[in-house]
Amino acid sequence: MLIIQNISYTHPSKDLLFGDINLTVGNHEKIALIGNNGVGKSTLLKIIAGELQPSIGQINIETEPYYIPQIFGQFNHLTIAQVLRVEDKLNALKEILNGNTSEDNFNLLNEDWTIEDRCREALNYWQLDDLGLSQKIETLSVGQKTKVFLTGISIHQPELVLLDEPSNHLDISGRQLLYNFIQTTKSTLIVVSHDRKLLNLLNTVFELSKNGIKVYGGNYDFYKEQRQIESNALSQDIQSKEKALRKAKEKERETLERQQKLDSRGKGKQEKAGVARIMMNTLRNNAENSTSKLKSIHKEKISDISQELQELRSSLPDIDKMKFGFNSSALHRGKVLFTATNINFAYNSQPLWKDNLNFQITSGERIALKGTNGSGKTTLIKLILGDIEPQKGTIYRADNKAVYIDQDYSLLNNKLKVYEQAEQFNICALQEHEIKIRLNRFLFPKNDWSKPCSALSGGERMRLLLCCLTINSKSPDIIIFDEPTNNLDIQNVEILTAAINEYQGTIIVVSHDETFLEQINIERTIELL
Repeated sequence: MLIIQNISYTHPSKDLLFGDINLTVGNHEKIALIGNNGVGKSTLLKIIAGELQPSIGQINIETEPYYIPQIFGQFNHLTIAQVLRVEDKLNALKEILNGNTSEDNFNLLNEDWTIEDRCREALNYWQLDDLGLSQKIETLSVGQKTKVFLTGISIHQPELVLLDEPSNHLDISGRQLLYNFIQTTKSTLIVVSHDRKLLNLLNTVFELSKNGIKVYGGNYDFYKEQRQIESNALSQDIQSKEKALRKAKEKERETLERQQKLDSRGKGKQEKAGVARIMMNTLRNNAENSTSKLKSIHKEKISDISQELQELRSSLPDIDKMKFGFNSSALHRGKVLFTATNINFAYNSQPLWKDNLNFQITSGERIALKGTNGSGKTTLIKLILGDIEPQKGTIYRADNKAVYIDQDYSLLNNKLKVYEQAEQFNICALQEHEIKIRLNRFLFPKNDWSKPCSALSGGERMRLLLCCLTINSKSPDIIIFDEPTNNLDIQNVEILTAAINEYQGTIIVVSHDETFLEQINIERTIELL
């Protein structure tokens, strides 16, 4: 089906993205392509799709891939029929049915008499039955755009499908349709995703890194088990090397002390024996040379062990290098923070919720806020934060410090550099070196301090904002996350999960990622209808 041989890709800036990639994908295989942000997963998909050319190497592929990108803005000027590549056939069918039986029309239709019915059935399956094929893509939500491209799979039945973060903008029902498709399709799949529920439906994991591609013959859970085994072995190697380094330094100290004692004892004997001064100088030089040689031998050995230890430590996953250090909320657990009594909100005189809302939020709770697109999740968040007031019913808000974190982490100022952004949160006058220590803890070394926030990836923006929250003198009492995992790779989702689990305050989360919600220990759900 697909053979990739010695593929490399170099950016126009001449920076090598990845090199020496070799892989084979057989018919009907279902592959997860994973790796950290920036390693080139999307670029590799584009190369397989034929949208980019590799710098070196070749691809042998038996069929034309059907490629669904992560970003759809470039298609906004097209209609749904054009995006689905069915416009010519539909026009030809319409012409023939209207009596224009030209050879060109029959050639365009290519005996695909059911094309219109298949389009309608596919749109219905993907919950797009209210859309017309002549509708412009620019009028659709991002989730609807994703579904339009997924509709094309149902229509064309391609042998090879390439999916780049297909579940990112789908709601729960849309994701379930995608999961059903992945489980039942006979097509060969290569999927880039951080959706762990989706990844567990695929039977092989390809991990892309700067060192190439490593294959794990199982789903994502199997991959995690194998990576944990590798991580445990790496930790043991690090501990062993640290022990060897301590022993080498101790051996160096003991050897040099012994040599110094021998030299001192020898010098005393020589003086008592009346050894001539010229001979004394020769013996002293010999002793110094011997000591210097010993120092050099031990220094070289220590240097070698230190280098090996540094290489091992650099192989640690980033999450194992991080220190979070959140302060606890000042509020005692169980304190009532918010009470809604028969509240509702209206747009154009139309109540947003079928039934008025009645609920309470107490300190320390972990709550998932769920609902379909347009169900009023954003409006309810604004009510909780006090940005707006209900048009019906009453609200009680206790005095608290709340932070709202959207999926773009827009609390960060793109005009600032990384260090400047951290300094903005420094309201308790931490010293400069203390801020830099915090930045290092969140994987921002010295080279990153002058990087503009606008140049940060989704995962970097998330880590910087978490760092800023720890720099602040007081942790927020409530953190509200709106689709926080949408722009993160798996590693950064795990970092965010670990940070949330260390935080002791109140969490309210809007997310369609069921695995993420489970791992941050959501206690209850507020569902909007």
